[in-house]
Amino acid sequence: MARRPSDPTGLHRVLDDRLVLPQAAQRLDTARELWPDEVRIRTERLNLDAASFRQLERTHDGDGDRVRAAVLDIVASRGKMQNPETGSGGMLVGTVEEVGPESPLGLQVGDRVATLVSLTLTPLVIEDGLAGWDGRSEQVPCDGYAVLFGRSIAAVIPDDLDPALSLAVMDVCGAPALTARVVEEYGASGRPTVAVVGGAGKSGSLSLAAARRAGAARTIGVVPNEREATLLKATGLADEVVLADATDPVALRDAVAGAGGPADVTVVCVDVPGCEGGAILATAEGGTVIFFSMATSFSAAALGAEGLAADVRMLVGNGYVPGHAAFALDLLRAEEGVRSLFEGRLEP
Repeated sequence: MARRPSDPTGLHRVLDDRLVLPQAAQRLDTARELWPDEVRIRTERLNLDAASFRQLERTHDGDGDRVRAAVLDIVASRGKMQNPETGSGGMLVGTVEEVGPESPLGLQVGDRVATLVSLTLTPLVIEDGLAGWDGRSEQVPCDGYAVLFGRSIAAVIPDDLDPALSLAVMDVCGAPALTARVVEEYGASGRPTVAVVGGAGKSGSLSLAAARRAGAARTIGVVPNEREATLLKATGLADEVVLADATDPVALRDAVAGAGGPADVTVVCVDVPGCEGGAILATAEGGTVIFFSMATSFSAAALGAEGLAADVRMLVGNGYVPGHAAFALDLLRAEEGVRSLFEGRLEP
């Protein structure tokens, strides 16, 4: 049977009966043979999306063997890593194994790269049964291969950083770049107050650093417990650190207000559902809420804002802003507080 003509979005690898983009597909073609504009990566490590990993962990009661079996089953059945409950995946690190003659990505065989597109649309084959993973962390040692399309994105891993650290940063690099863009929009109209919900996490700490670099007048880090508060205070990334359950709308609103809010910009970086109402209440009229969590219900956000008569702009953090990887890595290098949080989370 003749092969489908290549499409830069990866449509030629979709095996569904109806025409959908790879991210929406139920199954992808994982054939090793490349189309002319594709690149094959020998995988070294997967970084599962936080919302996906937490869901798997909860569902399987923290049993690492069952979590590992669930990931293997998802990849085997779908030809990609896409959690059917959360719809999210993650990203990977690996080495370029083959480059199609028409690939526009600028990669060369032997390049060690991190993919900057989701595993939910990346053809993936696992060949080692994830034997080196205990199922208890988001970072997954993995031998196999993945395929990038003509419109995929990948970044060569810098030599000065540990690959695991680079992967952790690149997994969330869209968050600080978009945060900086929104803060910079205020320009001459005044420096904004920025609240980051989940400020001690990976995307949260980078977003706090990005907001300050972009000119925020005040940064507020919201965390769920004293342990996270102690970690964040030690970094100096936030002018104020407050405790609040992000799923409690009134508690979140009051915590941000008590720290100098409401916020002109509220950035949601936690991987639990139910944070929409509190983020809206914590934001000033005419302000902006940026939702980066894959646990966000966008219908709840839209209907919640309408029900509260809240005049706020709501943005979906889609994970891509031009130059986002280089920007995030620069923040990591420049901000010791960010680096210490990342390295602490990577420790076994």
